[in-house]
Amino acid sequence: MFTDYTKIIIKSGDGGNGAVSFRREKYVAAGGPDGGDGGKGGDVYFQVDKDKNTLIDFRYNKKFKAGNGENGSGSHCNGKYGKDLYIKVPIGTVVKDVETGKVVADLSTPEQTELVLKGGRGGRGNSHFATSTRQAPRFSEDGDKGEEKEVILELKLLADVGLLGFPNVGKSTFLSIVTDAKPKIANYHFTTLQPNLGVVKTKNGDGFVIADIPGIIEGASEGVGLGLQFLRHVERTRLLLHFLDVSGQEGRNPVDDFYTINKELKNYSEKLSTRKQIIVANKIDVQNEELIKEVEELAKKEGLEIYKISAATKQGVQELIDHVAEVLKTLPKEELVEIEDKKVYTLEEKEDDWTIKLEDGVFIVSGRAVQRLMGRVNIEDNESMYYLQKCLKNMGIEDKLKEMGVCEGDTVILDDWELEWYE
Repeated sequence: MFTDYTKIIIKSGDGGNGAVSFRREKYVAAGGPDGGDGGKGGDVYFQVDKDKNTLIDFRYNKKFKAGNGENGSGSHCNGKYGKDLYIKVPIGTVVKDVETGKVVADLSTPEQTELVLKGGRGGRGNSHFATSTRQAPRFSEDGDKGEEKEVILELKLLADVGLLGFPNVGKSTFLSIVTDAKPKIANYHFTTLQPNLGVVKTKNGDGFVIADIPGIIEGASEGVGLGLQFLRHVERTRLLLHFLDVSGQEGRNPVDDFYTINKELKNYSEKLSTRKQIIVANKIDVQNEELIKEVEELAKKEGLEIYKISAATKQGVQELIDHVAEVLKTLPKEELVEIEDKKVYTLEEKEDDWTIKLEDGVFIVSGRAVQRLMGRVNIEDNESMYYLQKCLKNMGIEDKLKEMGVCEGDTVILDDWELEWYE
């Protein structure tokens, strides 16, 4: 089964917690704090696997999580780092953020590896909080939680040449005779329900890849039929061979078909609509003279090259292949997917990453910075509570609460902790 679109959930590892520990040795009367740091959580990477060609592995397995960092321990022993997660995908996979729709990674080169989510930072042990006035801190720091994101995986075939055309115009037959590909061929519409790839070997030993894109119909750019899935694959091609049926056997007008498909290309992507095209007038062995003349006039009007072939009898096929090989030498292998926001999600704390709202006389303080602060506070320990007050002052939270009218005895919720305010 060919799978080229899926959604999965990825999560980086949680950071380990720092330890609260004190040195305990014989003949050492008052050992100082020696709590070790927690290990960093594992990162999430996407990596190209040359042996994969579909996203079928993600059809049932939808959630992927990196390893958590281990907690610290005494004697300044730090916890182990969490194991990084490498998600293997086929070349040509694009990773998008579901929330924003933006591309965050484009895996289009062999052995490419992209970092997408960073693991949570490990918490510091109590040895970090010792000062001249606080020599035995009984609190440490919790590790950061890992980040969780839902992402879209899209597989866009990497081919030099794409075959365009309405269903049953002979694209699959052409692919089967110029490559070793074995597409399903029959005389009915939509025989091709998934893209087929084939490699063409030229006389001088060079080669290029052709993709037989399933027939694009009117309304494809708006999702009619399987249009969006098909158009996705056309994006990665450098040259388009636009097949037109000049036999008249299907009762269609090839000129109308040409403009219909190009309209869909433009609606889907302005950049795609400017991709170089060559018109291929197919089925000349049973051609309709009136239709072939219309296609010749079309090519002249649009300034496009035209090649007349019969995929069934192989007439004109070799000449077309030789010309395509020469044209490809002049077309750059540009970056065909624009990454709007190549983002690595980080868990960095910002001092102003907090908000305060007043609800029914209760002051609710929330945000990552507050969550992180409360993770390093032991509310049963006086020194730890003094540390909390100092941090609230330094972060500007205390001043903001006073500005909002907090009074002694009021309830203040810090993250999930409900405390009573006192001066």
